[in-house]
Amino acid sequence: MKNLIVFTCLAVHLSLPTFSQKAFVQVVNQHLTLDGAPYRFIGTNLWYGMNLGAGNKAQQSRLTRELDRLASMGVTNLRIMAASEGPEESPYQNKPILQTSPGVYNEQLLQGLDFLLIEMGKRNMKAVVCLGNFWMWSGGFPQYVSWANNSKIPYPDIAGGSSWDDFINYSESFYSEKDAINMYHDFIRFLISRQNSISNIPYVDDPTIMAWQLANEPRGYSHAREYRKWIKKTAKLIQSLDPNHLVSVGAEGDTSTKISGTDLYKDNKSKHIDYATTHLWIQNWGWFDPKDTSSFEKARAKALRYLDGQIRKAEKLGKPLVLEEFGVSRDYGNFEVDSDISYRNRFYRWIFSYLIAHNDSPLQGCNFWSWGGEGRPTKAGGFWEVGNDLIGDPAHELQGWYSVYDMDKSTIDIVKTYCDILNE
Repeated sequence: MKNLIVFTCLAVHLSLPTFSQKAFVQVVNQHLTLDGAPYRFIGTNLWYGMNLGAGNKAQQSRLTRELDRLASMGVTNLRIMAASEGPEESPYQNKPILQTSPGVYNEQLLQGLDFLLIEMGKRNMKAVVCLGNFWMWSGGFPQYVSWANNSKIPYPDIAGGSSWDDFINYSESFYSEKDAINMYHDFIRFLISRQNSISNIPYVDDPTIMAWQLANEPRGYSHAREYRKWIKKTAKLIQSLDPNHLVSVGAEGDTSTKISGTDLYKDNKSKHIDYATTHLWIQNWGWFDPKDTSSFEKARAKALRYLDGQIRKAEKLGKPLVLEEFGVSRDYGNFEVDSDISYRNRFYRWIFSYLIAHNDSPLQGCNFWSWGGEGRPTKAGGFWEVGNDLIGDPAHELQGWYSVYDMDKSTIDIVKTYCDILNE
C-alpha cells in the first residue's frame, strides 16, 4: 500500500506543467504569462483552504488530499479567501474568524494560510488571494462599517426569504465610510507584509501567489463613484506594498442588471488593476430554473452573449480577463449528494469549450464554484453550523447547492479532459 501511495503522488506531480517555482505570473498585453510561456488555466474556488490548513492534523491531511485530487485533474489555479472579520457569534458566517476585532488576529488561521500556500507551491499551483467581501459569509464590508460607526448589521432573514435591501444598503455604505476603509487598508498592510511562519518567505516574494484581489463580488450600487474611487486607492496601495504580484478587483463584471452598479470596463480601467474579472450565474440571475429544464438552452444563449460582451470590454481595456466564478446546481435543484448533475456537466463542458475556443482572446482562465471534495453537508439543503464539514457552499448558502464532490466522477472527468487539452 505504501508503494501505491508513493506512485500516485509522483503521478500527480509529474502530470503538472513544469514551471519554475520562482516565476511570478505576469501580464503581457492582453495575456497572462508564467516563466515566459502563456499561462491559461482551469481552476476552482477553494475559499476555505486557510481554514483547513489551520485545523488539526486530520483537517490538514484533508487539505493535502484535496490539493492532490485537484492536481491530478490538472487544476493549477485556486481562488482562496484570506480574510474574515467579526465576532464568533456572527450569523451566516464561517468560523473560526481571522480578525475578531480591528487589528486583533487569529494567528492559528494565519498559519493555516501559510500551510496552504506551501502545499500549493509543492503542486505548482497559483493562488488568487481574496482580501475582503461584499457579502456577510466572511464578515467583510458590513463588519468594517459596524466597527467604524458602532451600528448593528441588518442581516437578512435568509431562511425566511426576507428582502436583502437593507443589508445591501448597509454594505455599500462602506465606500463612503472613511474609518471602515482605513481598517480594511490596515488589514491589507498587515497581511501583505506577512512572512510565512513555516518557510520564512515573505508573502511579497512568494511566487505561489498569482494575485491579490480587493474583495469578493464588490458592487457599487448607488455608490458607484465612491466604489471606483475605492478600487483605485486600494489597488494603488497594494502595488506600493508589493511590486511582484498582480492586482484584480474580484467583481462580477457587468452582472445581469445595471442596478448592481458594476461595469467591467469602468471597474477595471485603473492602471493599478492588472486584469479584469467576471462571474456568471445563470441560476442566481434568473436565467435558468433547474426545475424547468426547458430554460437551459435560453440561459446558455444569454450566457454566450454575456461572455462575448465581457471579452469585448476586456479587449477595449487591453487587459486579460478571468471568469472566476460560475456554477449550476444539481439537477432539479436537488441538494442530496447522490443526485444527478447532468445540467451542471453540460454547462461545465460548454464553459471549458468556450475558454479553449477563445485562445487568442483576453479570456485567460476560469475557476468553477466550488470544490467541496470529500466534505459532505450535515444536512443537505440546510445551513452550515460550527462543527460541520467545510464544503464549497459558504455559511449563508444552502449546503450542497454548488459544491463539486470527490464522488462526482462525471464532473471530475470533464474537468480533467479539458485541463489536459488546455495544458497541452
